[in-house]
Amino acid sequence: MQPSTIKILEGKHLWIKWSDETESKIGLQKLRELCPCATCLSERENQSKSYIPLIQKNQITVAGLETVGSYAIKINWKDGHNTGIYEYTFLKNLA
Repeated sequence: MQPSTIKILEGKHLWIKWSDETESKIGLQKLRELCPCATCLSERENQSKSYIPLIQKNQITVAGLETVGSYAIKINWKDGHNTGIYEYTFLKNLA
């Protein structure tokens, strides 16, 4: 499944229209909290179950989106974090 359109809505959501005409709307905070990069995965694994991350505005503000091959996007966050590669399958399942 490939996206035909990807955009940021109201600075709060990633909106995707898929090739099958379905649509997904995912909160940017949720995307940042579930960042799939190795650093973020490690940080989540090392926290206790009761850990609640404090997210700042610049951590959930998108500075840019880039396609990665034909299988994913990379989100460039305003705080400079940009190593997470969000596969389309992951995004479709997350929505």
